[in-house]
Amino acid sequence: MSPRLGLIVQSGLWCGWITVACVAWLGQSALPAVAEAPRVAAFRADVTPPIGSPLVGGWVKPTIAIDDPLWAKGIVLEADGRRYVLCAVDYCEIRNASHTFFREQLAAAAGTDAARVAVQSLHQHTAPMIDEPAQKLLDASPQPLPCCDMAHFRQAVADTAAAVRQAVARLEPFDSLAVGTAEVEHFASNRRVMGADGKIMIRWSATKEPALQAAPEGLVDRNLRTISFLAGGRPLARLHYYASHPQSYYSDGRITSDTVGLARERVEQEEKVPQIYFTGCSGDITAGKYNDGSPQARGELTDRLAAGMRAAIAASKPIAMGPIEWRTTPLAMPPRLDEPYTLAAARAVLDDAKSSPSHRINKGAMLVAWIDRQQTPIELSSLSIGPVTIVHLPGEPFVMYQLLAQKLGGGRFVAVAGYGDGGCGYLCSEAAYAEGGYEPTASFVGPRSQYALEEAIERLVPSEK
Repeated sequence: MSPRLGLIVQSGLWCGWITVACVAWLGQSALPAVAEAPRVAAFRADVTPPIGSPLVGGWVKPTIAIDDPLWAKGIVLEADGRRYVLCAVDYCEIRNASHTFFREQLAAAAGTDAARVAVQSLHQHTAPMIDEPAQKLLDASPQPLPCCDMAHFRQAVADTAAAVRQAVARLEPFDSLAVGTAEVEHFASNRRVMGADGKIMIRWSATKEPALQAAPEGLVDRNLRTISFLAGGRPLARLHYYASHPQSYYSDGRITSDTVGLARERVEQEEKVPQIYFTGCSGDITAGKYNDGSPQARGELTDRLAAGMRAAIAASKPIAMGPIEWRTTPLAMPPRLDEPYTLAAARAVLDDAKSSPSHRINKGAMLVAWIDRQQTPIELSSLSIGPVTIVHLPGEPFVMYQLLAQKLGGGRFVAVAGYGDGGCGYLCSEAAYAEGGYEPTASFVGPRSQYALEEAIERLVPSEK
């Protein structure tokens, strides 16, 4: 085993080898143990913030209205006496100690360890961004600012934990999975558009500039991937994965789960089957080519995503069950050494009452909070069930990392969720720092983080050898 693979902490393997060893020890008269069927149950909790709560880390207008609720949705999976939790939250991001707290509380509710819990945000920009260490820094600064509503967050976590406990009480056996893919048409486009002058142009989530709308989609993953848990052919829950920033129009203080949540709930109402949606590696992917920021565009994007979910469900094929394996690995990334991202520079911004609130929050408090915890690696995880693997990544990773995971999987069905612990910000390619554009300015880690993340993904995806 290579030193790199030796870092893997594995749990959740089928324990057939234990049975063989016990039979040999007890003698020929011992009866082999009968493995219990794995079980699953879906959960959901309303995590909508109250009127007046900060949104997107306090960078935009606070909540003035609620168009539709925000949800924490997921599954509890039980196999071989261990439980695992996958949770998708309609938040912009959950960062640093706040992300750890969420995982720990769900673990306690499920009767498991936090290492077996994945919490991923969907990254809507009409939703909270939670970072308690940053909020504490802002509270102690010469001119305090709100970036998140911690009282609301703790209640949201408590409500989600209660939903997890309820799910544990109604776990059902499942005997197979079904997997399917479908292209989502006219949604995803790469945000980084190379201009004729060799400079990066930014195609924001809502774009009205004709030249940017006319530019090619660029590198994207058009496929929506769906994993269904089945009992005798009956679906118990479906997980969907698609890579694009999810927002249509935003920054207006109106709470909504946006295109992804609206499509998800529509399909759930149609099927009467729990639908859980995870945003994939979308750091450089938006709907900008197909979205002008109008209500009409939101409706069209929602329709296209819902159609993709239905098509992936219709295309799904049952697969035989196989070993269930949970992998975790630490991810430590090199820090940024350029001056705007040093600890001294960040503290100066935090304490500068003349800086804009968004600058003090982002390049001040949140950057200091990340630097303060940078010696503690982020924990990544993956869940494999037979030939299916789900990878959980942090921050805002470029789509290249999703494509890498799928390539490493060979013939496996690989789905990837981004937006776990968001403390690190964007996870770019090394080349992006030299090319410029928006994403490197919102990354708190150094250019060579690309290679640390690639090695971590390699450890999380089972080898076909």
